[in-house]
Amino acid sequence: MSATPRHDWDPALYAAHAAFVPALGGAVLDLLAPRAGEHILDIGCGDGVLTARIAAAGASVVGIDADAAMVAAAMARGVDARQRDALSLDFGGAFDAVFSNAALHWVGAPAVVTAGVARALKPGGRYVGEFGGHGNIAAIRVAVRAVLATRGYRVEPMETSYYPTAEAFRNVLENGGFRVDMCEIIPRPTPLPTGMTAWLNTFRGGFIESAGVPADKRAQVIEDIRAMLRPVLADEAGNWIADYVRIRFHAHLPPARDSERASTKE
Repeated sequence: MSATPRHDWDPALYAAHAAFVPALGGAVLDLLAPRAGEHILDIGCGDGVLTARIAAAGASVVGIDADAAMVAAAMARGVDARQRDALSLDFGGAFDAVFSNAALHWVGAPAVVTAGVARALKPGGRYVGEFGGHGNIAAIRVAVRAVLATRGYRVEPMETSYYPTAEAFRNVLENGGFRVDMCEIIPRPTPLPTGMTAWLNTFRGGFIESAGVPADKRAQVIEDIRAMLRPVLADEAGNWIADYVRIRFHAHLPPARDSERASTKE
């Protein structure tokens, strides 16, 4: 979906080690405030946990995700899920709201995504979401890069995920025709119930693989990363807290496009 290294998700692994992601999505779901009868698009629906909660509010919701296994898991949950690329949204004015949680940093190309969202919304429709912001998992990213470089594996010269400042993302939204109601950075230190090794396997397995680490060396690379992070992200009892930073936003399109308003005056 972007320049980010390929990451094939395992729904079972995700459910076991990343259940905190949808669990912590309650605040942004409250910001969306789905209403009965609304038609809502969920970008990066994953295994459909939050999508199902939107549907439970009485909305008609479509979830999209680039990963076939995640789409299958969402469908098994009863979600109307479809395998689609967020960079190629082809919905024309069909939705009252577009929602996204913990996905946009994987996609990148924010102007392209924002344009697709604008096309998908009805006039006045809202765009609500949360994703990784500037400084997100900074210590983890530095440790991953340092270990890979020390061991002689490929390291991209620039960050491949999209972690903007609030100001930068506000500009993207405004340039895409949205009026921004809120867009802010939220530091959110996040406990990892199953530990750092499980987190690295779940969320950085694709990066490690794309760096050229052979299967028989992967466990040692992950252990080296874990050892580097332990002094800063684990307490004396061995409990891990990841240095998450999020951007949470709420924006909406004008009630009518400028061209529509102009045409009514002629």
